Amino acid sequence: MMPLNAPALPDQVTLEALAKRLDPASPPAVEVQGLDMGYYLVRLHHAGGDSLLVDEHGETRRFTGTQWVSRALAPLGLTHGILTWADVTDEMVGLPESPPVDTATRLAHGTRLAFMTPG
Repeated sequence: MMPLNAPALPDQVTLEALAKRLDPASPPAVEVQGLDMGYYLVRLHHAGGDSLLVDEHGETRRFTGTQWVSRALAPLGLTHGILTWADVTDEMVGLPESPPVDTATRLAHGTRLAFMTPG
């Protein structure tokens, strides 16, 4: 598990606000959450909890691929993240409902991503 010693951020943050508030010495842990239909959301984990990346209207910022997440975050100095998935298949095949996975477990078992977009 990554140490979550990054300074606290608001519950929702835009890319512009994030760029102003980032501390390069202690960046937040970046979770790229894969959803159905090929969308990805970004959650930033820090000392104050977690923040959702939103657009200038306060709507959740949705990406259609991890390369777009990389192109948005790499210029801010964020170099990597953790890809996690919202699992809806259990209910679809009739398995009993399981308790939600806590954040630490989700981040510990996610797939590591490098934010590198060739020029």
